Amino acid sequence: MNMLQTDIVETADAVDGSWVYRNAPKSIRPYLKLARMDRPVGTWLLLWPCWWSLALAGQSLVADDPLYFAYLLVIFGVGALAMRGAGCTYNDIIDRDFDGKVERTKSRPIPAGEVTIKQAWAFLVFQCLVGLTVLLQLGAFAIGVGLASLILVAAYPFMKRITYWPQAWLGLTFNWGALVGWATIEGALSVSPLILYFGCLFWTLGYDTIYAHQDKEDDAMVGVKSTALALGVNTKQWLWVFYGIFTISLFLSGLLANVGVIYYISASIAGLHLGRQIMSVDIDNPDNCLKIFRSNIFFGWIIFTGLIADTFLI
Repeated sequence: MNMLQTDIVETADAVDGSWVYRNAPKSIRPYLKLARMDRPVGTWLLLWPCWWSLALAGQSLVADDPLYFAYLLVIFGVGALAMRGAGCTYNDIIDRDFDGKVERTKSRPIPAGEVTIKQAWAFLVFQCLVGLTVLLQLGAFAIGVGLASLILVAAYPFMKRITYWPQAWLGLTFNWGALVGWATIEGALSVSPLILYFGCLFWTLGYDTIYAHQDKEDDAMVGVKSTALALGVNTKQWLWVFYGIFTISLFLSGLLANVGVIYYISASIAGLHLGRQIMSVDIDNPDNCLKIFRSNIFFGWIIFTGLIADTFLI
């Protein structure tokens, strides 16, 4: 694939010292940027509901067949990497006109002139094929559940044009793995993963509202809607509501999955972490918003570690 220009612009909110700019061949860097490989936090946020759900449903599997459980973790990791990249590529294709007008996003490959639209579509197809290959490793029911998410994915980029709550739609889309993970092990769905999925919607509402505050001035200027604009100075109060509902859902989904005491300890610690996010965030400081947003990687580890540790006491 040929690029439009040879100079590769570093994305505005890329991780400092990202391997994409240090080690990756220059010819593929624009595609790694399209897939957000220089900003891995989104992959973790997509992956965590999958891994939590796998651990909730596979409590006995962790001890009885740890190799198979590890295999599931790996393929879901590959799937999250591919589908997050595909979603971002698709979003960049649809939003290319908006991205060129927003300070933080004008360095993305399409508005920066590093990739053509045809090249971006080709790369999107490649990533979708990788995701499909992963999905086909799962059972028939899980495959059906996974495919059902495509409608949500296809509609997401248009939500910011029609509603001030595109973060809610992102929550419906980004946390679908909570259903797929459970379906992979159980071959069916139950109330526990449904509550986890519902709760994760509010988790996404929280962290993506914080993220959206980075762009609120540019978004208002170009006509892009977001919860950051809708909630404004009342954001912190609403974050308590969003994260409160999510924390309750963590306890309820665990209760219905018959987890043990260690999980509840980890969920309590995780709830305190969310409270610290709210108290620490400065919605008028983009750097602070990005830092708080990225802290959700660590948050995910708190829940997952508690689930895994809990299985050895059942």
